[in-house]
Amino acid sequence: MTEYAVRNPATGDLVETFPTATDAEVAAAVDAAAAAYASWGRTSTVAERAALLSRVAELHRERAAELAEAIHVEMGKAPAAAEGEVLFSAAIYDFYAERAAAFLADEEIELLGGSGRAVVRRGPVGPLLGIMPWNYPVYQVARFAAPNLATGNTIVLKHAPQCPRSAALQAAILADAGLPPGAYVNVYATNEQIADVIADPRIQGVSLTGSERAGAAVAEIAGRNLKKCVLELGGSDPFVLLATDDLDATVDAAAEARLSNTGQACNAGKRFVVVDELYDDFVSRFTERVLAAGDLAPLSSVAAAEGLARQVDEAVAAGASLASTGEREGAFFPAGVLTGVTADSPAYRQELFGPVAMVFRAADEDDAVRIANDTPYGLGSYVFTTDPAQAERVADALETGMVFVNGVGLEAVELPFGGVKRSGFGRELGRLGMDEFVNKKLIRVAR
Repeated sequence: MTEYAVRNPATGDLVETFPTATDAEVAAAVDAAAAAYASWGRTSTVAERAALLSRVAELHRERAAELAEAIHVEMGKAPAAAEGEVLFSAAIYDFYAERAAAFLADEEIELLGGSGRAVVRRGPVGPLLGIMPWNYPVYQVARFAAPNLATGNTIVLKHAPQCPRSAALQAAILADAGLPPGAYVNVYATNEQIADVIADPRIQGVSLTGSERAGAAVAEIAGRNLKKCVLELGGSDPFVLLATDDLDATVDAAAEARLSNTGQACNAGKRFVVVDELYDDFVSRFTERVLAAGDLAPLSSVAAAEGLARQVDEAVAAGASLASTGEREGAFFPAGVLTGVTADSPAYRQELFGPVAMVFRAADEDDAVRIANDTPYGLGSYVFTTDPAQAERVADALETGMVFVNGVGLEAVELPFGGVKRSGFGRELGRLGMDEFVNKKLIRVAR
């Protein structure tokens, strides 16, 4: 039985439990979303839906402190970072509210012969299922819910079992904003129940952010039932350093890329690939910077910290060297830097979800690209160089869904987010994020 509970990772204390949904309650959630689609998706106007999303954004800002406190207690995020997440989420709702009409406008097709006209008209497809992770409990919901609600789809939302409080608070915001009952339904379902939801013929698609294992399971069920899915399954993003005119600033950017959210971000810089002439100086300064980071927030749970510890221990046992600030204490994990990780080490192709970086020496640009691409993942990447032509060349060569050049923390509501390879498929945010679960209907008029 899946347990929905708030357990403070900093103390290990069980704070609050929420009842897991019964089969009848899960069925009622799907019934409600299907019933609401008849009005929300079929008769409401884009302007009406946009106005309600604007109110959702306002309520996120009004209740930012309450939501941030829930995030802090659920998964350990520092209060200031948690509030920043809520405000970013409000901006996502605003973005789609302001641009829904333009994004959903008819697209004229130039006819190559014959009379009349043709358009592609974007419309909703029906009820959708969202399966959300714990590391960004509000942001992840916003980037799935906002574009799909604006389109006219309805949503059944299953949050991570350790985030039931923020899940309830967000459901309350959407209801208080004036969305009709069933347009957005929060459900504390088990994995087995969710498999039945995916198979339900009324559910038209599913979006999951989570592990490879969860993504594979969801994709298998969705495929058997001919459902589209969007999967964001994490990554081991390379930070490629080729040239710099300010190594200290680059080191600061590298530390931010690795330590933000205590290293628990899918698109965090995790593998630092540095050309030979900069490698020794970078490792020295980067290690000093990472180890001086001070007290970090805890990882999301003791189990998460124990898992990361096993990965680090295996890397060291395979010959890597670890520089670290100390020992793990419960969910608190010391920042660290691994060097000497070879291709036959288990860690080489793993994602380290916490404040531990791996640094690799590259002979030159081509070797750096080779190392960067030598991973089963392909979510994001970072390229630092003083040569614009080199930046373009390497950005083209990297097998990832996103490339950020000479900067970190550049994600924005207007920029599409997603990856390739085992990092999943599909995009969220930006114009592309609104185009995943839509019916791109061709209308051809002869005269």
